[in-house]
Amino acid sequence: MPASTRPHRTLAVLVHCLGLLAALPALSTPDPPRAAATPAVTPASPPARTAHPAPPPTAGAPTPSTRVTPGARRGADRGAPPAVRVSVAPAGTPAPAYRIEVRNDGDAPVDTTVRQELPQGASTARVTAGGRTTRSAGRADSAEVTWRLTLPAHSTTTLNTALTATVDRPLTAPACAFDDTGDRPYDCATATWQQAAASGDGAGATPLWRRSTTALAAGLALLPVLAGTGWWLRRRRRPTEAGAGRSDGAPGDTGHPVDRGTVYPRAAVPSPAYRRRRPPVWLVVGVALTVLVGVVGAAGWTATTRVAAMNSGAQPTSGAWTGQGRAGALGTPLREAAFEFTVYRLACDPAADRRRCQATVGVRNLTSQQQVWHGELQRAYLPDGRWVTADEPATRAANRGRDVFAEPVAADQRMVVPLVFTVGGPEPPRQVELRSGVFSAGVRVDVP
Repeated sequence: MPASTRPHRTLAVLVHCLGLLAALPALSTPDPPRAAATPAVTPASPPARTAHPAPPPTAGAPTPSTRVTPGARRGADRGAPPAVRVSVAPAGTPAPAYRIEVRNDGDAPVDTTVRQELPQGASTARVTAGGRTTRSAGRADSAEVTWRLTLPAHSTTTLNTALTATVDRPLTAPACAFDDTGDRPYDCATATWQQAAASGDGAGATPLWRRSTTALAAGLALLPVLAGTGWWLRRRRRPTEAGAGRSDGAPGDTGHPVDRGTVYPRAAVPSPAYRRRRPPVWLVVGVALTVLVGVVGAAGWTATTRVAAMNSGAQPTSGAWTGQGRAGALGTPLREAAFEFTVYRLACDPAADRRRCQATVGVRNLTSQQQVWHGELQRAYLPDGRWVTADEPATRAANRGRDVFAEPVAADQRMVVPLVFTVGGPEPPRQVELRSGVFSAGVRVDVP
């Protein structure tokens, strides 16, 4: 070996020996992860048997699953209202009468309180099924009929009321079914009794010729004009015989018969002469005046009818309102821009400085899209002109914790909800105003 390579080979042997000495501790130590992982994959190892302990069930002791499921089911049953439906129809009688049907579609009996609001100025003449006539809560000038019923499962109960009214007008009487406390509505319905609909044959209806004085006056004025026109047409068809005595129309003829001789006598044959006649002046003037009076009368009657319709149904139209405002009484369905509102009942607490008035309102979305409505747009007007908005915390409490303004109303969805208004003073509200949106014209319901 050359002398120049010896130091390098000695240095390489030393480095190799140092590397082996450093690797000996790592080779002699067992692998901790592999040693710990081996018992986890062995089926018979003790840790696998004690990883999920399952204590034996004790007789009479419920398992964790049975302690949770019945409670959740009972909570769901408390939140779901019974399947109670109400329908009202006017009876075909000369006096105001109604037929109320309360149907229970559920599988269990339901205790309910049925209330029917009586129209203003009407009193009960006959009530079936143990109904009682009482004053409406918080309103001394209105009455209602109340039934307390227990509806069997899958049954229908029919109630009848007959009224005595001194006014000749349509009478609307809504009815609602509430829970056993009388505060939470299950369902509501309404019906309007009319005198013409009850008679059936229309004997009491006003004759057509008496419904419009303008039409009657125009008809009377047209009779002499028609008579004069017929007389003039008949006279115009008669030929004139002024030229009957003329011989042959020769020049210089004086109108006397000419002697033609006795051999071949020929009788003069008069030729009828027609003269174009013109209608008299009085007939032309009469026809023109009749037409003018008829046109002016029809235009005036049409304009008066439209103005009366707008004044009776329209609410404030100033500003950027959407749709046309409507006004009506309790139990009357009123449509505005998106919703159809029906106020079935308004009940207030006894007189106090601050009391709550609960309105039972039916809401139906008549559009093809879901709509959102807000509590601050629903108002109750007091007799002095002041108004208050819906008390949203009290309304949520009346709906068993459900916020009816938080969720949008789906298309063609109908719901009956209580709205609570907190008013001050002894007088109850006289009007309830409901709106679906900020720019909606809304509806106003008069509360007696």
